[in-house]
Amino acid sequence: MGKVVATYTVRPARETPGGCRCVSDSDQVRALTHAPTFYFYPPVNVSLESATEILRHSLSEALVIFYPLAGRLHWIGGGRLELDCNALGALLIAVESEGKIDDYGDFRPTPEIRALIPSVDYDKPIDELPLLLVQLTKFSCGSMSLGLGISHTIADGLSALHFISEWAKIARGEQANSPPFLDRSVLLAPEHLTAPVFDHPEFGPQPLLIGKQDNMEERKRETTTLMLKLSKDQVEKLKDKANKDRSPSDNKRPYTRYEAIAGHIWRSACKARQHESQQPTLLSIIVDARNRMEPPLPPRYFGNGTFRVTAETTSGELVSNSLGFASGKARQAIEKATHEYLQSSLVYVKCQEDVTNFRNFHTVGCAKGAFYGNPNLEITSWARLPIYGADFGWGQEIYMGPGGIGYDGKVFVFPGQGQDGSFVVALRLQVRHVDAFQKFFYEDI
Repeated sequence: MGKVVATYTVRPARETPGGCRCVSDSDQVRALTHAPTFYFYPPVNVSLESATEILRHSLSEALVIFYPLAGRLHWIGGGRLELDCNALGALLIAVESEGKIDDYGDFRPTPEIRALIPSVDYDKPIDELPLLLVQLTKFSCGSMSLGLGISHTIADGLSALHFISEWAKIARGEQANSPPFLDRSVLLAPEHLTAPVFDHPEFGPQPLLIGKQDNMEERKRETTTLMLKLSKDQVEKLKDKANKDRSPSDNKRPYTRYEAIAGHIWRSACKARQHESQQPTLLSIIVDARNRMEPPLPPRYFGNGTFRVTAETTSGELVSNSLGFASGKARQAIEKATHEYLQSSLVYVKCQEDVTNFRNFHTVGCAKGAFYGNPNLEITSWARLPIYGADFGWGQEIYMGPGGIGYDGKVFVFPGQGQDGSFVVALRLQVRHVDAFQKFFYEDI
């Protein structure tokens, strides 16, 4: 990790609204852990002390605007939480490292990368845990990294990036001119609905391996992370392949790049895992509901505006059919996310006595909560997120990516650096499946 040279609790620069606030029904089923991300910056002519002061003072100002991030969570029963806007602040750590940026290779989320983000002791009471964790690391080569952990109960990816963008503006001496919408009640279940009107397999038991009574053995298997790159040409080939077998009478729009990539990952995983033909397999996809709700969520809604939807088939069907079949299943899942379905999802959560088992954890090998590993997958797309451009006054980052991938079968898809049409697929798989997965992933393009 290096040498910790300074640790700060950063509180809002001025008084902010206090008191306890509800979190939405969407927030209630998010991971209790912090979502880890990191930025790498090229060698810069700024000292660690100066950069830390820039971050400390600008963060204090940013927390006036995004004051929920300075608060704490509290349990209120039934596995549910509320937000106490008590301005106790965020954690900021400055670290001096003898390492070099080249030591981190392709930047895949290894334990060494994870050490660039503050660690958290989740055995502590939840009301003692900061919702925002920041670590600035200066390397011997002059490069820097910024590692962030943001409570997933408080913010999804788009909200987190909105905060980072406004914070960076303040650090550069600019005006933060895009305030967040902080009223989470817009994603509470509607009062006129007393029961869900759809089935919601995303909250139900996930398929198990044939012959197994639970997923404990799969949770405990050794896993590792992969970073697989798809060039623009490879992405276009996958998209063409997915659309190749479409019927001329099919008037629906062609499969998108994301639908093609998602179907390809799902098929490759089933092949690599060598499932029996009749093995059920489920694909979970995270969709952004902001423009799917009626009316759409207010601009710059800050919270969890994403929902999980699922598609299910058998491994045999996926492997024996073309890529278009898998992409079609992915599209069917995404298209389920109508306003009515999303409202029903919120009602489903509201009707549960206890929501504890709906949460998953960004903690490798954790035996608690939901598990989306073998024989299943969960894919999160950052394809449309503004993940690049976090300039805090020392220039643009050279890389941004996930700082950890918590469990087998978790996948992130995000655009390559430079807006060249390439994509990166970051995922965690069981070690025994890695070689076969890489083989099928590239040979089947």
